[in-house]
Amino acid sequence: MAIISSKPNQSPEGDRPSENPSASSPEKVASKASSKSSSKKASKKEPTSPEMQQALDLLQAEATPEEKLEAELAKNNPAQVTVDINIRPKNLADYIGQKDLKELLNIAIAAAKSRSSALDHLLLYGPPGLGKTSLALIIAQEMGVQCKITSAPALERPRDVAGLLVSLQQGDILFIDEIHRLPSVTEEILYPAMEDYRLDITIGKGQGARIRSVQLNKFTLIGATTRIGALSSPLRDRFGFVQHFRFYEQDELTQIVSRSAKILETPIDDDGAIAIATRARGTPRIANRLLKRVRDYAEVKAKGEKITGAIAESALELFNVDPKGLDWIDRKLLTVLIENFNGGPAGLDTLAAATGEDAQTIEEVYEPYLLQIGYINRTPRGRVATAAAWKHLGYSVQTAIAGLL
Repeated sequence: MAIISSKPNQSPEGDRPSENPSASSPEKVASKASSKSSSKKASKKEPTSPEMQQALDLLQAEATPEEKLEAELAKNNPAQVTVDINIRPKNLADYIGQKDLKELLNIAIAAAKSRSSALDHLLLYGPPGLGKTSLALIIAQEMGVQCKITSAPALERPRDVAGLLVSLQQGDILFIDEIHRLPSVTEEILYPAMEDYRLDITIGKGQGARIRSVQLNKFTLIGATTRIGALSSPLRDRFGFVQHFRFYEQDELTQIVSRSAKILETPIDDDGAIAIATRARGTPRIANRLLKRVRDYAEVKAKGEKITGAIAESALELFNVDPKGLDWIDRKLLTVLIENFNGGPAGLDTLAAATGEDAQTIEEVYEPYLLQIGYINRTPRGRVATAAAWKHLGYSVQTAIAGLL
């Protein structure tokens, strides 16, 4: 039971009673009337029933092991965590690439802020490492709201996603990575939450079970996925924006490398940034990873000198990354296909047996980039190395053409 204290309204003379307790000033009468009216209003706004409160308490999501580990790392080494987070851009002006998407978001954010409403739900899809999580954090920063980040595999039970939804404040953003991996039971909870901002809770069991609806604050759900085709149609249709992430151009990656090097306090010239950008496979995440490895090489082998084009190329050659971004396994796959099978065609299982790699790993990890740059083709009879692959590995083009005929 709430206890209302009257001490703040006392006179400076302390707890001494008034000489005329029956006399009441107009101010005191007004204050008593206002306190009575406020108490009546408070009684009208009675909190939810004990059963409902118990259900809401049960919906509070527990911290995942990843969140506990992140908190522990931040406690033990806050400086390193700050450096890793600061690599991400903070606003749309600093976000490099995805020009069409940025223009659309600028309009949507400005319209939502002018209406003082939450941004519409947004679905981002594309290959990994292109900046989907960074963009979600930027949107939250531009809107001036909080962003809660989770992944679909972590939302195993309905209470996990329900707890996140209940804790969201007005206009907050919920970012779900790999949203195509949501369990069906958890996904169905999102349907009324996304459309009507409502959470349906079942209280009790058997014949005494009842359904109660909890009104949620208006929020924005941002989903990220690498496989938009794996999303169910009911979930996909509830997003107001569905946007595709494309691979980055070399000049965009060069700007990203230069910006990251400046944040990491690593001196680098234009040639060094270009050498790293050309090997990044059009992906900012790979560019930042290669930059850190080149930084380590420059600090140890080059004694902390500025990263030049020659130093970057020497470092990346040591890490078996060639000018096209192919690593040792990529070149091995192409070499086996050319030398053992005269360029193909060769079946996936045959290539897996010849290279010692798993067939699923070849198909999902190595083939997509080789197909993208045109070094391999898929045919009904198997995989075929193109003339560009023969030339890149140093084989004669005439031999390549003969092998493809």
